[in-house]
Amino acid sequence: MVNSRNKGSAYERDVKNRLMDSLGLEFSRVFSQWAEAGLPDLVCDDDAFPFVVECKRYKSGSTFASPHHWDQVCAAATKAGKIPALVYKYDRLPERWRVPIQALAMLSAFNPAQDIAEHYDWKYACEMSFDDFCMVCRELLAVSQCEVGALPSVESVEGS
Repeated sequence: MVNSRNKGSAYERDVKNRLMDSLGLEFSRVFSQWAEAGLPDLVCDDDAFPFVVECKRYKSGSTFASPHHWDQVCAAATKAGKIPALVYKYDRLPERWRVPIQALAMLSAFNPAQDIAEHYDWKYACEMSFDDFCMVCRELLAVSQCEVGALPSVESVEGS
């Protein structure tokens, strides 16, 4: 029988290592997540990285992310002042990454006037592959370096 905690920890380490290899950034596992609610599995050591990452690895399940898991990473992202990213993998199915549509909208040159109607609720999300997620990360990091203040604050988004 497989120990689910060990399986989850091994998956977190795998995701962490792949992110480090693909993005050239250091990531840390959040070990206090087991003792304190509202913490993600992985955080980037670079404060400019816009996401917190929650990793889920299961034997079986739907081809879509669990609403409970999405709520969990959204709570962790709000607490950290970042954007949620959920990665999940079921046996014999491809790994999927879920991020809010807001992250993709932030890739455009659109600069919101901070009007509440111009922000996206995190319940509107899209799913993608690991390579697609890494491309979104690189692009958001480039946007944030080019335009100070280009990324809206989480507080202004969550208030919508």
